[in-house]
Amino acid sequence: MNKYSIAEFIKNTEQEDKGEGFFELETPRLLEVNLDGLVWAKAGSMVAYHGRIKFEREGILEHGIGAMFKKALTGEGAALMKANGQGKLYLADSGKKIIILYLQNEAIYVNGNDLLAFEPSIRHNIKLMRKVAGMMAGGLFNVRCEGTGMIAITAHYEPLTLRVTPGKPIITDPNATVAWSGNLQPEFQTDISLKTFIGRGSGESIQMRFEGDGFVIVQPYEEVFMQAQS
Repeated sequence: MNKYSIAEFIKNTEQEDKGEGFFELETPRLLEVNLDGLVWAKAGSMVAYHGRIKFEREGILEHGIGAMFKKALTGEGAALMKANGQGKLYLADSGKKIIILYLQNEAIYVNGNDLLAFEPSIRHNIKLMRKVAGMMAGGLFNVRCEGTGMIAITAHYEPLTLRVTPGKPIITDPNATVAWSGNLQPEFQTDISLKTFIGRGSGESIQMRFEGDGFVIVQPYEEVFMQAQS
């Protein structure tokens, strides 16, 4: 068989059941959800499905008035949808690498643009980063995921996890920060000395400072997903 034939291409790329459960990585950048009930997913992340699945945008009042105002402030970046039914659902986000994590009565903060999907057993709450709302175009909010169940997050290229230990803080670029452990509360700082080199619209370098005992996940890419309007 010719290695460039259609038959060979199908053989090398067709969907394969790996029996890994609710979440399954079909490729490093495409998530299969073996759905029998409900899953939360990033709005617009569906690339294909088969079976009987109904999609519904997260209701603006679904989590109360407070959540409604948070969504109004954070824009479309944190928009979620519910997929309900039985079948196979395929999710992806701009070709980013997908990481599956199983939380065991644990909490993790995820950049609002990097949360792809999670089981309904996971509680989620949008957290605004008020201190940087007027200073930068991206990274204004994150989502706290807590409980027991699976979540899928995304990163550009290969992510790196940095341990945060007492007395040894980790400083990150907000646009390169994917997620961090639920017990950490980052502080925001500016470094005016870097503005000449970085040239951000704000004229300053905005940084996240993590102190305590935990971890932070970064990616080798600065993702700006809320551009300031000119």
